[in-house]
Amino acid sequence: MTIRITTLTENTAFLDPANLKWDFLAEYGLSILVEVEGLKILFDTGFSISAARNAHILGIDLSSVDKIALSHGHNDHTGGLREILGETGKVEVIAHPDIWDTKYACVEGKERFAGIPFRQEELESLGASFNLTREPVWITDNLVTTGEVPMTTDYEKIDPCLFIKEGGTMHPDPLADDLALIIKTEQGLVVILGCAHRGIINTLRHAQNLTGENRINAVIGGTHLTAASEAGLEKTIADLRKMSIKRLGACHCTGFHALTRLAQEFSDTFFLNNAGTKLEL
Repeated sequence: MTIRITTLTENTAFLDPANLKWDFLAEYGLSILVEVEGLKILFDTGFSISAARNAHILGIDLSSVDKIALSHGHNDHTGGLREILGETGKVEVIAHPDIWDTKYACVEGKERFAGIPFRQEELESLGASFNLTREPVWITDNLVTTGEVPMTTDYEKIDPCLFIKEGGTMHPDPLADDLALIIKTEQGLVVILGCAHRGIINTLRHAQNLTGENRINAVIGGTHLTAASEAGLEKTIADLRKMSIKRLGACHCTGFHALTRLAQEFSDTFFLNNAGTKLEL
């Protein structure tokens, strides 16, 4: 099985030294194209236009995308949906029903809307066919979404600045919609993360339990360690070490401090997964 993973957008952009591609657009958000078993799965769509724009630069035809999977309902992962649907046309969109919660981030007393910036009806009129479920979705025998991720560690917590507004009242967002994409391979699991709001270790352990495969070949995506305490970061690193991950491509919401710690601890396997990064497994 050959897997091609292309990061279409991320906070930082990659300079291709062979082709001197200076024109990748970096944007706070994430979108990753996964090609496996003859399918093209777009995991998240970035914040706005960057995923579609960078796909054009890379020569990727978005009309060939078979399915879209959304890691959760934050706008930095869903804001590119309208732009993407303009090119894909009719396509299944796999996600958790809570993506449509009215999501906010509250920092220093200031509220900022953080949910999907479109109405469901508008996206459906553009071709989106939403498959909303709390359960894992087996796309093939070797490709599955996690569904809801159980909170099992004692140190991974939901970021306290994230809320849902209901009837004018803010409630902590449990981020039940946070999910990942799992690929089973002969070398172990490949896990694609959106933000891992419910914890990277919780997500990886759930992937192991769901698939019955304990080996983890690669982990790619956002880890939300930017919100982790120093003690929580060190516990995460210790548990990642126990998993003997062969490739660790962190990015997006990992945070600069956590990225540098991961690079120090996993120097032989770590890489910065920014816009334009291509990986073949």
